[in-house]
Amino acid sequence: MNKKTNLSPTIAEDYTIKYLVGVDGGGSGTRIIVTDKKFNILASAQGDPSALGQGIEKSWRSIVDTLASAFHYGNIPVPMLSECAIGLGLSGANNVIWKNEFYMRNPGFKNILVDTDGFTTLLGAHGGNPGVIVAVGTGSVGMVMNKDGIRKDVSGWGFPSGDEASGAWLGLKAAAITQKTLDGRRSPSTLSELVLKFCGKEPAHFLTWLGNAGQNSFAKLAPLVFQSAASDPDAKNLLIKAGMEVDLMVKALDPNAELPLSICGRLGEALIPFLPEATKSRNLPAQGDSTIGALLLVSKNP
Repeated sequence: MNKKTNLSPTIAEDYTIKYLVGVDGGGSGTRIIVTDKKFNILASAQGDPSALGQGIEKSWRSIVDTLASAFHYGNIPVPMLSECAIGLGLSGANNVIWKNEFYMRNPGFKNILVDTDGFTTLLGAHGGNPGVIVAVGTGSVGMVMNKDGIRKDVSGWGFPSGDEASGAWLGLKAAAITQKTLDGRRSPSTLSELVLKFCGKEPAHFLTWLGNAGQNSFAKLAPLVFQSAASDPDAKNLLIKAGMEVDLMVKALDPNAELPLSICGRLGEALIPFLPEATKSRNLPAQGDSTIGALLLVSKNP
């Protein structure tokens, strides 16, 4: 954690606040870090998803449970929530209605600030400074903050119509390829064999899997695309297409290539070899992740 980060006056002067909490909450899980007011990391934990789209009550329950786990793993007596300032980067926080309801259901944190997980990823990646990120995981989003502090985001429209290049997007494409294989519209390949092994080899089994599949289910097929890329041209082409989608996001956010760029997220990092060379050469390792960005969010604001 950047020790030069300054606390907001409200937090710095409030001696009842003992801990800062940074939350990264998405559709696949929740990650939390806990620091003291000098930004020394004391504890961390991972828990169930806390994306706002799954319901505000469920989101809060996941966050509070994961925070309790963090204090447990850090051997820290569980404090009162009023002793904590919490910053949260949450999937779905761009929905004002969800965000407002989330604030209203605050279970007792003394200071709370919520933004999108895309923005906290940007803050973490560039240490709170201007820059560009494309974050790719179960979903995808691109965001820029320019030198005037003005923000813009692209993608992030959600599954199944948006989130290009994401794990769910790749999985949906892989499922479509496998359907063609089962129909005889395409020859069997490494990718289709792996998908059928994962979902059920008989058409009826695969159809049942599809009927129950959502965003997270399709995202679980994404690793099979990477595993198949060396021997299956269609799988490799999917990854190249995903790289092109990331490139389109970058160009929409920073058409003159003026700002630092970081491709973030586990899947985003895996896609870096498939990016066009000009964008690949611009990519810089992120300084910190979304939990660090969430700490920066709450520490610099009252």
